[in-house]
Amino acid sequence: MMHYIDEVGDMSGQKVLLRLDLNTPVADGKVLDPFRLEKAIETIDFLRSKNAQVIVVAHCENSISQENNAEPSLLPMWQYLNGYFPIDFSPTYFTPEAIEKLLEMKDGGVLMFENIRINEGEKTNDSNFVKQLAAMADIYVNDAFSVCHRKHASIIGVPAVLPHYGGLLMKKEIEHISEAFNPERPFVFILGGAKFDTKLPLITKYLDRADYVFVGGALANNFFRAQGYEIGRSLCADGNFGEKEMLQNSKLLLPVDVTVQAPDGSVSFKKPDEVIEGDLIVDSGPETIAQLEASIRNARMVVWNGPLGNYEIGFADKTEMLAEAIAESGVRSVVGGGDTLASIQKLGIEEKFSFISTGGGAMLDFLVNETLPGIEALTR
Repeated sequence: MMHYIDEVGDMSGQKVLLRLDLNTPVADGKVLDPFRLEKAIETIDFLRSKNAQVIVVAHCENSISQENNAEPSLLPMWQYLNGYFPIDFSPTYFTPEAIEKLLEMKDGGVLMFENIRINEGEKTNDSNFVKQLAAMADIYVNDAFSVCHRKHASIIGVPAVLPHYGGLLMKKEIEHISEAFNPERPFVFILGGAKFDTKLPLITKYLDRADYVFVGGALANNFFRAQGYEIGRSLCADGNFGEKEMLQNSKLLLPVDVTVQAPDGSVSFKKPDEVIEGDLIVDSGPETIAQLEASIRNARMVVWNGPLGNYEIGFADKTEMLAEAIAESGVRSVVGGGDTLASIQKLGIEEKFSFISTGGGAMLDFLVNETLPGIEALTR
């Protein structure tokens, strides 16, 4: 059983090692999307209110203007959060300067360390690195659901050494996404994006669990190919994944029309069986959105992860139409994935969804396995 930090009372004099995910896009030293940073504030505020000395460790890997191929820096994230409450920053770990900052901490204070992945022992879960991290604190709190699928030192190593708790965001992530395991019905599961082999277990599992599973994005191309349709230049995973057997399941929904880009760059809508050699399927079509809207209106719960179109080359409108349809339906909705979130943010309709997960891969893994290595580490 996992315990959460809101079960703990006063923490005066206690150093809390708080693992966050502050990985967010940055350009020219400025945070472009503060979604994950904003989500981290509640737990930090809670720990400060309990007089804890909060030691933040997190990672980042998005591109920043860098020299000498250095690891990306958390400095822009520190500067952003510093606008909410005072935070000190340590660019190094375990140095005399870092130790001095730790010793000088006051109750209610916050100290953020640089990108934890500058330490080689993080990704390898090195035992010596785990001991060094654990020696900095009295209590460990994991509020980084979105990296709980990683077997890293700060995710699974430290909780084996220190008293450990889930954070307030962790609690919300687990509670909301877990609704998919025993959902209100009718339940519609919508899956987009690419990487068919990665998402195959989701399709298989939720064809059994959900009332309908809609598969869009590049994932649908594998099913079109299995039906004997031409898919032209469209992205498609190699191999046989049992698509023909899944096509026999009446719960499986696929696009009834697609957006196609011809070699000359022209764009048109076609039925899946009308695609010709040289075509590139880049999105779903308007008839597909209309049918999806009808399924959503009749649903009690929707889980959605992944875009319907090729977001990277500008085909976002059908994904945005789907976002609006879910938002306006009033249905219980749990959504996740970077491009999915980008569409919702662009439309400014975040508050119309029941829950937006910070997790991409972690959300998908949790939906399949109903646990994650980082969660397991907190339940021991």
